[in-house]
Amino acid sequence: MHDNNAKNLPDHAGVFVPPPLLYVIFFVIGMLLQRVWPVGLLSSLLGRAVASACLTAGIGLGIWSVLTFRRAKTNVLPIRPSTAIVTDGPFRFTRNPMYLSLSLLYMGTAFWLDMLWPVLLLPVLLFLVQTYIIAREERYLERKFGGEYLQYRSRVRRWI
Repeated sequence: MHDNNAKNLPDHAGVFVPPPLLYVIFFVIGMLLQRVWPVGLLSSLLGRAVASACLTAGIGLGIWSVLTFRRAKTNVLPIRPSTAIVTDGPFRFTRNPMYLSLSLLYMGTAFWLDMLWPVLLLPVLLFLVQTYIIAREERYLERKFGGEYLQYRSRVRRWI
C-alpha cells in the first residue's frame, strides 16, 4: 500500500517536537500547578513504592527499546528516516514501548515527588502524543513499509 506521492514527502515521520520534551513541558506545568494548589497523591511509603516500580519499569523498558532499535540499525529519533520495522524485544508486546517508558518515568516521578497535578495532566499529554506524534509515525511507517507494517500493526497493540 505504498503511496505514489511518497517520493515527494520527507523520509521521516514529521514529528518536530522531541517527544521527551513534550513530557517535560507537561510535567513542569504540573509542578507549577502543584505550587499554586498543592495536592498529594498517596502516603509516603506507598507513593515511594509505586514510584520505584514505575521508575524501574520505565528505565528498563526505555533501555531495552533503544538497544533493540540500535540492533536493528534504525533511528530512534522521529525526525530521521526509519530503516526497518522493529518487531522484536519490547516491540513484540507494544508498538510504542518508548512512549510507554516515558509515561512510566513521568508517573514514577510524580509519585516520588507526591504531586497530583502531573498525574491529572497525563491523559491530556497522552492524547497529544497519540494524535500528533504516534499518528504521524504510523502514517509514515505505513507509507514507507506498506504491508509489512500493516501486518505488524495488526498483530501488536499500540500501547499495551
